[in-house]
Amino acid sequence: MRRPQPKQLWLAALGIVLVAYPYVDRNNAHVDFLANAGAFILLALGLNIVVGFAGLLDLGYAAFFAIGSYSYAMLASPQFGIHIPFWIMLLVAPAIAAVFGILLGAPTLRLRGDYLAIVTLGFGEIVPQTFLNLSQYTNGPNGIISLDQPSLFGHTFGFSSAVPYYYVLLALIVIGVLVARNLRDSRLGRTWMAIREDELAARHMGIDTTVAKLSAFALGASFSGLAGVAYAAKLSLVSPDQFQFNVSVLVLSMLVLGGMGSIAGAIVGSFVLSFVNSFLLPQSTALAHAAGLSGLDFTNYRYMIYGVILVVMMLFRPEGLIPSRQRKAELRDALADPVLLAHEQAEYEGSAAAS
Repeated sequence: MRRPQPKQLWLAALGIVLVAYPYVDRNNAHVDFLANAGAFILLALGLNIVVGFAGLLDLGYAAFFAIGSYSYAMLASPQFGIHIPFWIMLLVAPAIAAVFGILLGAPTLRLRGDYLAIVTLGFGEIVPQTFLNLSQYTNGPNGIISLDQPSLFGHTFGFSSAVPYYYVLLALIVIGVLVARNLRDSRLGRTWMAIREDELAARHMGIDTTVAKLSAFALGASFSGLAGVAYAAKLSLVSPDQFQFNVSVLVLSMLVLGGMGSIAGAIVGSFVLSFVNSFLLPQSTALAHAAGLSGLDFTNYRYMIYGVILVVMMLFRPEGLIPSRQRKAELRDALADPVLLAHEQAEYEGSAAAS
C-alpha cells in the first residue's frame, strides 16, 4: 500500500481547514471576505490560461466578468420576468462569455505584445460602456437589482449569511483548479506554451495557432463568466461601475504576484491582494481614525501599493511567489545565460525597429 506523499497530506489538511472554517470562525464578515476572494481566485485562474499558459496579454479581462454578471442579471431577475435557476446559469453564462471570448480573439489573431494589449484594453472599456448606455435593458448606471437568490433542496441562500456562497465558490475553485491543471498538462496546454515561447516557430512546426488562441480566449472568458454569475448572485445586483479597467489591473496584478503560469501562484496572489484590498487597508484606515488621524485613508493608496508590490516583484522575484518550474527556469536561465540575454535583446531591438 502506497504511503501518502507530503504534498497530498498538506492538500488534505488544507481542504479540511477550508471546509470547517465557517464553523470555527462565526464572524460573517470574515466568511464574506473569503467568498469575495474566491470570486477573484476564479478570475485569476481564467486569466492565467490566457496570459500564463498562452502568453496573450489581456488587459480587458473584466469585460467577461461583466458579461457573466449581466447574463445572470438579465436571465435570473424580474428585469425581463425570466427566472432561470442559478445552477443552470453556472453553465449558460460561461458559455455566453466564451462566445464573446472567441469574438474578441478572432480579430486579434495576428496581433502580439503591445498591440494585442491595446485591443483587449479597448474591448474592456467598450463592454461596461455598452451596458451603461443600454439603459432600456440594463437600467444604465443604476444597474439591475433584486437578482434571484440561489436555492438548494428548497432552501434559499438569502442575505443574512455568506456561508452558502463561500461553499459554492469553494466548490467552483476546486473544479476550476482541476480543469486548469488538466488543460495545462494536455496537448492543448503544451500548444499554448509553445505559442507563448515562440509563436512563429510553433506555426512552422505545424501547430494550428488560430484554434489554440481562440481556445485560450474562450476558456479564459468562461472562467470569468463563471465568477461573474457567483459574484452577481452573492451581491444580488450588478452595475457598470463594478467592471472598470481597475478590475482587470487588479486581476493581472494578482497573477504577476503569484506567478504567471502557476495555478498555485494564481490562488496565492489572488488571496494576498484580496486581503490587502478588502481587509488590510480598510482596517488600517479604521485604526488611523481611532488614533486621531481622521484625514488618512489608506484605501486611496491601494493602486500605489499595488505598483510598489509589482516593482519589487519584478526586481527581486520576477517569476512570482509560487512560480511554475518551467517559467522559473526560463526566467532564471535568461538572466544568467549571456547568449540567451543577447538573443532577447536582439528580438527586442528588432520589434522596436519594426514598430
